[in-house]
Amino acid sequence: MKKSDRHNHTVFLCSGAMIAALYVILTWISAAAGLSSGVIQFRISESLCILAVFTPAAIPGMTLGCLISNLLTGCALYDVIFGTLATLAGVLGVRLMRRLPYLAPLPYAAANTAVIPFVLAFVYGSKGSLPYFFLTVGIGEAVCGWIGGVILYIILRRTPIEKMKNGM
Repeated sequence: MKKSDRHNHTVFLCSGAMIAALYVILTWISAAAGLSSGVIQFRISESLCILAVFTPAAIPGMTLGCLISNLLTGCALYDVIFGTLATLAGVLGVRLMRRLPYLAPLPYAAANTAVIPFVLAFVYGSKGSLPYFFLTVGIGEAVCGWIGGVILYIILRRTPIEKMKNGM
Protein backbone atom coordinates (compact mmCIF):
# COMPACT_ATOMS: atom_id res chain seq x y z
CA MET A 1 0.00 0.00 0.00
CA LYS A 2 1.38 3.38 -1.00
CA LYS A 3 1.84 6.10 1.60
CA SER A 4 -0.92 8.24 0.05
CA ASP A 5 -3.31 5.28 0.10
CA ARG A 6 -2.57 4.67 3.78
CA HIS A 7 -3.14 8.36 4.50
CA ASN A 8 -6.50 8.36 2.69
CA HIS A 9 -7.52 5.15 4.50
CA THR A 10 -6.54 6.66 7.85
CA VAL A 11 -8.45 9.87 7.13
CA PHE A 12 -11.50 7.81 6.10
CA LEU A 13 -11.39 5.72 9.30
CA CYS A 14 -10.85 8.74 11.54
CA SER A 15 -13.64 10.69 9.82
CA GLY A 16 -16.05 7.79 10.23
CA ALA A 17 -15.09 7.36 13.89
CA MET A 18 -15.59 11.08 14.59
CA ILE A 19 -19.01 11.01 12.93
CA ALA A 20 -19.97 7.94 14.98
CA ALA A 21 -18.83 9.66 18.18
CA LEU A 22 -20.76 12.83 17.33
CA TYR A 23 -23.86 10.75 16.59
CA VAL A 24 -23.61 9.04 19.99
CA ILE A 25 -23.06 12.31 21.87
CA LEU A 26 -25.95 14.06 20.13
CA THR A 27 -28.23 11.07 20.70
CA TRP A 28 -27.35 11.13 24.41
CA ILE A 29 -28.31 14.81 24.51
CA SER A 30 -31.66 13.92 22.93
CA ALA A 31 -32.01 10.99 25.36
CA ALA A 32 -31.40 13.31 28.32
CA ALA A 33 -34.38 15.33 27.12
CA GLY A 34 -36.43 12.14 26.62
CA LEU A 35 -36.52 12.58 22.85
CA SER A 36 -34.21 9.90 21.43
CA SER A 37 -36.70 7.03 21.40
CA GLY A 38 -40.37 6.35 21.78
CA VAL A 39 -43.37 7.38 19.73
CA ILE A 40 -42.17 10.99 19.48
CA GLN A 41 -38.51 11.12 18.49
CA PHE A 42 -36.32 14.14 17.89
CA ARG A 43 -32.77 12.85 17.64
CA ILE A 44 -30.51 15.83 17.00
CA SER A 45 -27.98 13.31 15.68
CA GLU A 46 -30.16 12.66 12.63
CA SER A 47 -29.00 15.97 11.15
CA LEU A 48 -25.54 14.42 10.70
CA CYS A 49 -26.92 12.39 7.78
CA ILE A 50 -26.00 15.37 5.58
CA LEU A 51 -22.33 14.58 6.13
CA ALA A 52 -22.73 11.85 3.50
CA VAL A 53 -22.96 14.69 0.96
CA PHE A 54 -19.40 15.63 1.90
CA THR A 55 -17.77 12.26 2.56
CA PRO A 56 -18.52 8.56 2.16
CA ALA A 57 -17.04 8.09 5.64
CA ALA A 58 -20.44 9.22 6.92
CA ILE A 59 -21.92 5.88 5.82
CA PRO A 60 -20.04 3.70 8.32
CA GLY A 61 -19.89 6.61 10.79
CA MET A 62 -23.66 7.12 10.95
CA THR A 63 -24.32 3.38 10.94
CA LEU A 64 -21.89 2.66 13.76
CA GLY A 65 -23.09 5.71 15.69
CA CYS A 66 -26.68 4.52 15.46
CA LEU A 67 -25.74 1.00 16.52
CA ILE A 68 -23.76 2.21 19.55
CA SER A 69 -26.45 4.76 20.50
CA ASN A 70 -29.20 2.18 20.34
CA LEU A 71 -27.17 -0.24 22.46
CA LEU A 72 -26.27 2.41 25.04
CA THR A 73 -29.79 3.81 25.36
CA GLY A 74 -31.24 0.37 26.07
CA CYS A 75 -33.13 -0.28 22.87
CA ALA A 76 -34.58 -3.74 22.24
CA LEU A 77 -32.54 -6.08 20.03
CA TYR A 78 -34.87 -5.75 17.02
CA ASP A 79 -34.77 -1.97 17.37
CA VAL A 80 -30.97 -2.08 17.40
CA ILE A 81 -30.97 -4.26 14.27
CA PHE A 82 -33.72 -2.61 12.22
CA GLY A 83 -33.00 0.94 13.39
CA THR A 84 -29.36 0.52 12.39
CA LEU A 85 -30.33 -0.98 9.02
CA ALA A 86 -32.73 1.92 8.41
CA THR A 87 -29.92 4.34 9.16
CA LEU A 88 -27.58 2.50 6.80
CA ALA A 89 -30.15 2.48 3.99
CA GLY A 90 -30.97 6.14 4.56
CA VAL A 91 -27.40 7.39 4.64
CA LEU A 92 -26.63 5.41 1.47
CA GLY A 93 -29.54 7.29 -0.11
CA VAL A 94 -28.11 10.60 1.06
CA ARG A 95 -24.76 9.73 -0.51
CA LEU A 96 -26.44 8.81 -3.79
CA MET A 97 -28.29 12.15 -3.82
CA ARG A 98 -25.25 14.24 -2.84
CA ARG A 99 -25.53 16.37 -5.98
CA LEU A 100 -28.89 17.63 -4.67
CA PRO A 101 -27.90 18.57 -1.13
CA TYR A 102 -31.18 20.25 -0.20
CA LEU A 103 -33.08 17.06 -1.07
CA ALA A 104 -30.38 14.57 -0.07
CA PRO A 105 -31.67 14.01 3.50
CA LEU A 106 -35.05 12.83 2.19
CA PRO A 107 -34.02 9.18 1.70
CA TYR A 108 -32.69 9.17 5.25
CA ALA A 109 -35.93 10.53 6.65
CA ALA A 110 -37.95 8.16 4.46
CA ALA A 111 -35.98 5.05 5.47
CA ASN A 112 -36.43 5.76 9.17
CA THR A 113 -40.07 6.75 8.72
CA ALA A 114 -40.71 3.49 6.87
CA VAL A 115 -39.06 1.24 9.47
CA ILE A 116 -39.33 2.75 12.95
CA PRO A 117 -43.18 2.79 13.17
CA PHE A 118 -43.17 -1.00 12.77
CA VAL A 119 -40.54 -1.29 15.51
CA LEU A 120 -42.67 0.88 17.78
CA ALA A 121 -45.78 -1.18 17.10
CA PHE A 122 -44.43 -4.71 17.01
CA VAL A 123 -41.28 -4.62 19.14
CA TYR A 124 -42.35 -2.23 21.86
CA GLY A 125 -46.13 -2.58 21.59
CA SER A 126 -46.46 1.19 21.83
CA LYS A 127 -49.98 2.54 22.23
CA GLY A 128 -51.32 4.07 19.06
CA SER A 129 -51.83 3.10 15.45
CA LEU A 130 -49.34 2.63 12.65
CA PRO A 131 -50.58 5.77 10.83
CA TYR A 132 -50.00 7.75 14.05
CA PHE A 133 -46.47 6.31 14.35
CA PHE A 134 -45.75 7.14 10.71
CA LEU A 135 -46.87 10.70 11.42
CA THR A 136 -44.88 11.18 14.62
CA VAL A 137 -41.70 9.53 13.37
CA GLY A 138 -42.04 11.31 10.01
CA ILE A 139 -42.32 14.71 11.69
CA GLY A 140 -39.27 14.00 13.84
CA GLU A 141 -37.28 12.86 10.81
CA ALA A 142 -38.39 15.85 8.74
CA VAL A 143 -37.36 18.27 11.47
CA CYS A 144 -34.12 16.64 12.65
CA GLY A 145 -32.96 14.74 9.56
CA TRP A 146 -34.07 16.91 6.68
CA ILE A 147 -34.37 20.44 8.04
CA GLY A 148 -31.55 19.95 10.56
CA GLY A 149 -29.42 18.35 7.84
CA VAL A 150 -30.01 21.22 5.42
CA ILE A 151 -29.15 23.77 8.11
CA LEU A 152 -25.95 21.85 8.85
CA TYR A 153 -25.18 21.73 5.11
CA ILE A 154 -25.58 25.50 4.82
CA ILE A 155 -23.19 25.97 7.73
CA LEU A 156 -20.61 23.43 6.52
CA ARG A 157 -20.57 24.26 2.83
CA ARG A 158 -18.47 27.34 3.55
CA THR A 159 -15.89 25.45 5.63
CA PRO A 160 -12.90 23.29 4.64
CA ILE A 161 -15.12 20.19 4.81
CA GLU A 162 -16.42 21.27 1.38
CA LYS A 163 -13.06 20.18 -0.04
CA MET A 164 -13.91 16.62 0.96
CA LYS A 165 -17.13 16.65 -1.05
CA ASN A 166 -15.74 15.21 -4.25
CA GLY A 167 -12.72 13.63 -2.66
CA MET A 168 -12.40 10.59 -0.50
